[in-house]
Amino acid sequence: MTKDKLKKLIGKRIVELREQKGWNQSDLARACGKDRQAIEKLENGKVNPTLYSLYEIALALEISLNKLISF
Repeated sequence: MTKDKLKKLIGKRIVELREQKGWNQSDLARACGKDRQAIEKLENGKVNPTLYSLYEIALALEISLNKLISF
């Protein structure tokens, strides 16, 4: 798997989990202390997220990091 493919898969997974909670990008950004643009870039696969960023998102979504990266 290429890095770009992985970034897109992670972004798609974040969108899926965020929408399951009924949240928009601003809601998720507020919950994990990021700005909405950062969440948008993550969801669109435009940035390479750090492990810690993924951990913060998982905490905000109240899921395990493992569940976040399971696709």
